[in-house]
Amino acid sequence: MSPDSPTGAPALASLVPSPCVSLCKMNRETGYCEGCLRSIDEIVAWGRADDDFKRAVWEAIRQREQLIDFE
Repeated sequence: MSPDSPTGAPALASLVPSPCVSLCKMNRETGYCEGCLRSIDEIVAWGRADDDFKRAVWEAIRQREQLIDFE
């Protein structure tokens, strides 16, 4: 039996991809990562978050892309 789940089937990975682009630099003015536009709280929570949370973060990122220009 697999330790991943009580039934022995492997646990399913999240279907929502991470927005991380391996450019980790927090912007002091906005409080968002300049690579993925997530807050530090969103980054920390991501690994254990459910897909609903992750989809909400993606929606927030889309909105931030319209408002924030780091260049």
